[in-house]
Amino acid sequence: MKFDELDASMRVYETAHDHCVLPGIYMVARIDGRSFTRLTKESAGFDAPFDVRFRDLMVDTTRHLMNCGFKVVYGYTESDEISLLFDADIDVFGRKTRKYNSILAGEASAKFSLMLGALAAFDCRISELPSKRLVVDYFRWRNEDAHRNAMNAHCYWMLRKEGATPDSAAAAIAGKSLADKNELLFSRGINFNALPNWQKRGVGLYWGLEEKVGFNPKDNVAVVSQRRAIVTDMELPMRDAYSAFVGQFLNGA
Repeated sequence: MKFDELDASMRVYETAHDHCVLPGIYMVARIDGRSFTRLTKESAGFDAPFDVRFRDLMVDTTRHLMNCGFKVVYGYTESDEISLLFDADIDVFGRKTRKYNSILAGEASAKFSLMLGALAAFDCRISELPSKRLVVDYFRWRNEDAHRNAMNAHCYWMLRKEGATPDSAAAAIAGKSLADKNELLFSRGINFNALPNWQKRGVGLYWGLEEKVGFNPKDNVAVVSQRRAIVTDMELPMRDAYSAFVGQFLNGA
């Protein structure tokens, strides 16, 4: 069999199940850390429940993904996950989901591992969302998940630091209402509402303009110019205000 014939006969097995997202459908990628509880708490020794060093690694990984060849209009990270909203007209790799999944997981894993100095892995999946409302709902979902996770994490690790076992700490907060968890923390002197907003609502990244100061040697004067850059927002709004916030990226998508 000639090479061209062999090549054609084999490639069909790679591409037979290729799925391409239809035009007009919004795409959001969610990239999740694999076994990050063990990595962050046991191997890397990050503080629990939140560590600024880990937050910055996730933010820098998100920033990298927004600059690695895909047109991303909004990035969001909370805990060990990243969500990316692509431009509505993106056509990279013919919108093949296997390419997005494999490349984004690989880029995230490589970037995070290099910064951490230890092996870390991410997976990726693509949500296909047919309306702007569903895109907003997706990010509202992750924003609310960040709040829920932050509340549970602060309660759990507060009990662990008091000497509770993993099972007893988890059992102590299982089924409790938001008000009960707030009261549990407050009874130990922790005001959940006063905690940093990035812990409770995650971090958003989007494109904006920043000023850069240069120097004109001919006229011997400083020159201020603007350039496109990624803005890191650690004070995201909540609930309906966050929905409106996400909507602005769809208007330009």
